[in-house]
Amino acid sequence: MLPPVRLDPRSEEPLYRQLYAQLRERILSGALARGEKIPPTRELAGQLGVNRATVAAAYELLEQEGLIRGHVGRGSFVAGAGGAAMDWEARLRGTGLEARGWGGEARINFASARPGEDLMPVEEFRACARDVLRGDIERILRLGSPYGYAPLREWLIEQGRAEGTVREDDDLIITSGCQQALDLLGRTLAGAGEAVAVEDPVYPGLRDVFTRSGARVAGVPVAGEGIDLDALGRLLERETPAAVAVTPNFQNPTGATMGLEARRHLLRLARGAGVAVIENDIYGGLRYEGQDLPSLKQMDEHRLVIQVRSVSKLALPGLRVGWVTGPREVVRRLAEWKQTADLHSDHLSQAVLLRLFESRRLESHRRRLLDAGRARLRAALDGCAKHLPPGSRFTRPEGGANVWVRLPEGLDAERLLAKAEAAGVGYLPGRLFAVRRAETGALRLSFAGLEPALIEEGLQILGRIFRREWQKARASASAGLAPAIV
Repeated sequence: MLPPVRLDPRSEEPLYRQLYAQLRERILSGALARGEKIPPTRELAGQLGVNRATVAAAYELLEQEGLIRGHVGRGSFVAGAGGAAMDWEARLRGTGLEARGWGGEARINFASARPGEDLMPVEEFRACARDVLRGDIERILRLGSPYGYAPLREWLIEQGRAEGTVREDDDLIITSGCQQALDLLGRTLAGAGEAVAVEDPVYPGLRDVFTRSGARVAGVPVAGEGIDLDALGRLLERETPAAVAVTPNFQNPTGATMGLEARRHLLRLARGAGVAVIENDIYGGLRYEGQDLPSLKQMDEHRLVIQVRSVSKLALPGLRVGWVTGPREVVRRLAEWKQTADLHSDHLSQAVLLRLFESRRLESHRRRLLDAGRARLRAALDGCAKHLPPGSRFTRPEGGANVWVRLPEGLDAERLLAKAEAAGVGYLPGRLFAVRRAETGALRLSFAGLEPALIEEGLQILGRIFRREWQKARASASAGLAPAIV
């Protein structure tokens, strides 16, 4: 029988984490014995008065640790830890990062910043894969250079020279996606305890990769045109970080884009402080409206900028091919780290990507993606304007995949998430993107993976939930009561 569980809705810790921690403690202490059946998610959610998704998220963490096992048609049972030879959770304490599939079961999922499956270039990929497999397959199957598959690398360098991102003293290395590129840069540039300035809020994968490298992450607020350059300037007066990492085009999560003068100002600040600039340019090819702007790498005359790109946002997230362009000395050090990590990235994926580039199938697909993205962005902005409660604020990007929403004062986006998921809509609360201070009323809406009709429907649902809670908060404030916990 399950011992009593007590959850505190006022705690800063999410309810699913509280439930997970209490169930884990009972399993490890033997209060829940090996083989004992635990209540189904719906039943336990009813007992605790929480959303079923909260219980499912807690069970998912327990299953990841091997503490419970689910059996189709029979339910979930305690799998550990009685008699275990090693308490791996205790052994690994302090080394892990939270891994949770936010919004994964929601019918309308604003949580994923990836393009939808309806926009994946499946037939183009299939045709290019056939072309590659009919060619020099022996070269693909051999071990290669940590710098990447030579034909793709040569093609990327030639393109970079034509557009002005590869200079005479630059080099280029191919990585297993943008995430590995950031990881290698963290290992290369930032020593233990050194500061790395990042946008706040920021993509968690960027923040965490520098934290795990031992660096001290210094958050700089994001303003209307990306990173707040006044705040960055004050930071650079106090200390000299190892690098400044920015996403100048359609920043994740806010969608903000740096204007031309802001880009010049950033480069002047970096040059004056002698600080490297990491340009995360994975959204640069996804402008739906307005004029393209030169990248920081194109504008750099002083060998300050290291640029990261990939094709994951062009509807190929599973291909895991990215690349870094920067000063030759930096790229050589990245290659040393990469050889230690995985020798080199997968040749087959690189060869297929090269064929997608050379055949211009990827560029044709990108044009279709821009048409679809334009309609989806418009649906997201129109839906926010129409359905969000009074006092809400949201960004108005001209491309990318995300809109950043700030709800009226008194509303907590994370606590409202359970209500949204119960209604079939998922999103990401602002806390996940915080560096120094979480915006409790903020959330990220990713529109790229949803058709316009679903975006409109999802925002209608969110609007009803948010307006209802906003009205409750106003009524409580008018009556002189403490703000409602929602």
